[in-house]
This record gives sequence, C-alpha cells and structure tokens, in this order.
Amino acid sequence: MKKFIKVAAAALALAGAVMPATAPIASAQDKVQIEYWHPNADTQGGQAVNQLVEEFNASQDEVEVRAVYNEGMYQGLMQNLQTQAAAGNTPALVQIGWSYREYFANNFAFTQPQDIIVASFPDDANYLTDKFEDNIFALATSNEGSQVGLPYSLSVPVLYLNMDILNEAGVDAESLTTWEAVREAANQIVENTDYEGLYIAEHADNWNIQAMIESNGSQILKDGQAAFADEQGQATYQFYQDMVNEGSALHVPNDQGQQAFISGEVGMAHMTIAQRTNVTSNGQFEAVAVESPAFEGHEQKLPAGGSMLVVTAQEPEQQEAAMKFIKYLYEPNNVALWSEGTGYVPATKDATENADLATVLTEDPIFSAAYNSLQYMVPWAPFPGDSGLNAEQLLIDLRDTVLNGGDVATEVPATQDEINALIN
Repeated sequence: MKKFIKVAAAALALAGAVMPATAPIASAQDKVQIEYWHPNADTQGGQAVNQLVEEFNASQDEVEVRAVYNEGMYQGLMQNLQTQAAAGNTPALVQIGWSYREYFANNFAFTQPQDIIVASFPDDANYLTDKFEDNIFALATSNEGSQVGLPYSLSVPVLYLNMDILNEAGVDAESLTTWEAVREAANQIVENTDYEGLYIAEHADNWNIQAMIESNGSQILKDGQAAFADEQGQATYQFYQDMVNEGSALHVPNDQGQQAFISGEVGMAHMTIAQRTNVTSNGQFEAVAVESPAFEGHEQKLPAGGSMLVVTAQEPEQQEAAMKFIKYLYEPNNVALWSEGTGYVPATKDATENADLATVLTEDPIFSAAYNSLQYMVPWAPFPGDSGLNAEQLLIDLRDTVLNGGDVATEVPATQDEINALIN
C-alpha cells in the first residue's frame, strides 16, 4: 500500500465542500458501510450513479454503499479529498480523473486492486486480465508502475450539432472535419441565423484545450515538462481567442454555455461524450455529433477523459466491500446502464455482451462519433510529482485570461514557465 507523502494540514483551507467520510457503522443487517465519492452531477451521470448504488444495496446483504457527490468535477473532488485526508478521513472508494493520476499516486494512500483480489477473492485471480484490454488497463498505471485503480469512465470530446440550426444556416455537417471548417461554419451560423455559432466547454480543467492543442501539432507535456508554448500551441490559443473576439464562439461559464446549447441557442458545442444523455433527453432539436476535429495538416489527438475507480479504504473489511461493489459495477448490464446514462464509452472487454449497448455504440448518431474516435485517444496530461492540482489551475486561469483578451505571446509562455517551475 502506498504511504501518505505530502498531504499537509494546510490543505484544510482548500475550497470545496463535501460531507466528511465517516467510520463504518454497522446496520441492522450488519452490512459493511462504505462511502463512494464521485463528481457526477445529475446532468452527467449522477442519476445513473444513484440507480447503480440503490440496486447494489438492494441486491445483497453484505455491503451498504453511500454515494457522495462532489461539486467541481475532478478538481473539486481532489480538493475535497485532500482536505479530508489531512483531517484523517477518507472514503472507501473514489473516482479519480485521469489527469490527476500522478498527483494522486504521489500524495494519497490506496490499495492496488490485485492485492485485494488475492486477499479476498483468490478464485478470481485473473479477474483484471479477463476484464480489461492491456492498453485500457495501463491508463490507471502510474509512471512508477503501481496499479493505482481500475478504468471506469472513458470519454473523448465530440462536436455536438444542432441540425435544425445548421440546416437553417446552410452548413454541411460532413464538412466539419477541421477546426478551420468549424470556425467558418460558426461564422455562417451567426451571419445567417439568430443563433450563436459555437461553444467550447469551459469546465474546471484543461481537457478541451488539450484536444485542440494536440490536434494542432503541439503537446501539453513532453518528456515530463510543459511544452504547450511552442509555435503551434500559441497559434491554438490565438485561434480560440480570435473566435471569441469575432463573435463566432461563446466565452461563458460552463453551466451557462452547456445550457445554451441544450436550450437550442447555439449551433455547435465541443463537449464530452458524457453529455450525450443530457443533450438527447433535454434538447428539443435534432442532435447529432461528429468527431472532434483536427487543425489542417494535423492528426486528431484526443485526451482520454473520464476516471478510474480507486480503493482508498484502509481496513481490509472495507477494501473487500469496495471491491464487491466494483465488481458489481463492471457486470455487463451495469456497464451498459452507466454508459447509456452518461455517454461514457465502456472500459471493459465484455461490455458488449449487452446487446443493446453493442447496438448503441455503433449506430447511435452521437455515441458512434465517440466510439469511432477511440483510435485517436492519447493520455490526459498527468503532471508529475506534486504539481497536478496547481498546474491544472494555472491552465484554467490561462484559458480565462486569453479568452478575456490577454496577450497570447506573453501569457502562454509565462504559464508554461510557471508550471515547469512547479514540476522542477
């Protein structure tokens, strides 16, 4: 088991509120009580989380799971976890975003999944190799070789299209294969209709920006150092700023921009496939999606979004209970419920044993765009050492500074230097 390394008491001042983890409390049925922390709002899988937890709790009499929602996506969850760890409290199971893999591995206690299987499920010694492809399993492996957790959520960004607006504007959806074509289409929408052209998600992370930068020939990280301030990286930030300045792209808080698309006010939205259910359930228009584009002359490189499940329980009884719940989540029908309730691409080999999910993956006009994009998946840049939280915040601040009119040639290199100072 990893040891706590640098979780300081000062972390208590970090932002973010969550109900504190509690010690196990025996129920009337003597169930083992565990907490499961996740960042899934109702519009991005929260309802599926609640359904899975409720059905698991009702299905057996050994383990009782309490789901705890953390605001602020993966950054918010990490801040809350750091605060609680500094106070000596941790849940049994957490969802950790891919970009925080190294930060988590270097700063928090966890138990490798195979260790729990060997100790508590010896008859399932091959469970992990039977369940995951090697390249997917490796997403949850730290740079030092520790298996931090198990892949659970896989997502890529896609370009959602409101076909009612695109048809009114005369935009051909099949033409949207490059960012330059998307920009032209966004301007066409603004000029020919009363709608906005494009919204690029502005979550509390750098995920969408990484997709743009690395699909323009640059890299967020190279040889363990921030490397996005090269010519192509700066050109990407300038391109995005220019779209905002000319009025073809919106720059508003994520909830507002996302709702603007759902409400039918925006023609195109670059968002995670995990918004599929929200779009199709709440949008009153013909919604389709195409693959996230590349810039002209470059290949698509799309960061693997989503998360891994990590066992943070310290007591063997709770570790075993967490693994029982994990194994339930990975049953094909439950993976199907999770994928269909979110849009996340399934991480397990046997997920397509659910026939309905197999059909959705290949035939759904939104899901298929993500499924066909998996070949372009690259790691969501995991900043090394203890730099993860601060580096991600610096990139969020850089995005907002640039989109609010900051000088790209000044701000982008300055942020790269600041991140590299953290790393070094």
